[in-house]
Amino acid sequence: MTSPALADNALIAAVKRRLDRPIVLVGLMGAGKSTVGRRLAGLLRTGFADSDAAIEDAARRSVGEIFAEFGEPYFREGERRVIARLIGEGHGVIATGGGAFADADTRALLLEKGLAVWLDCDIATLVARTRRRDTRPLLRGGDPNAILARLHETRAPAYAQAPIRIAAGDAPHQQTALRILEAIDAWL
Repeated sequence: MTSPALADNALIAAVKRRLDRPIVLVGLMGAGKSTVGRRLAGLLRTGFADSDAAIEDAARRSVGEIFAEFGEPYFREGERRVIARLIGEGHGVIATGGGAFADADTRALLLEKGLAVWLDCDIATLVARTRRRDTRPLLRGGDPNAILARLHETRAPAYAQAPIRIAAGDAPHQQTALRILEAIDAWL
């Protein structure tokens, strides 16, 4: 009988051998894209990038400040440029902001150059996770439950274009990362 660790190692090696593009995690804020992405990159022993963090580094201001000063359309254009740069730099796993894949141009770029994985999560879990930090510009000044439910409804058709969908609930991040690898292995 094969131990779980050996089976995981075989899975990781199989995916790594056949994967020829970055894994790009998409989904609503709070779905775990950054946390699971770091875990996934660690399993694959590859680079990790968070597009929101890269945007903040490039702009030398927070996502919230960019939204407040310039608006969402300006932010989305900069986000697209940063994501294109991250893909070009060869990061193996990229976590995107919640609205990135909802933008048609960014989505087309990600579908062409990356392997998009939708981390889908129930609204109650998203609300619990996003309450931990007050850095989400789209949640300011409203009921997070209603806002996240509306965002899920409007963005789900875009997210559904990702070739892989993973239910990302309260499971440990390591388990979610392994489920992503299993889904990629089956997809490849």
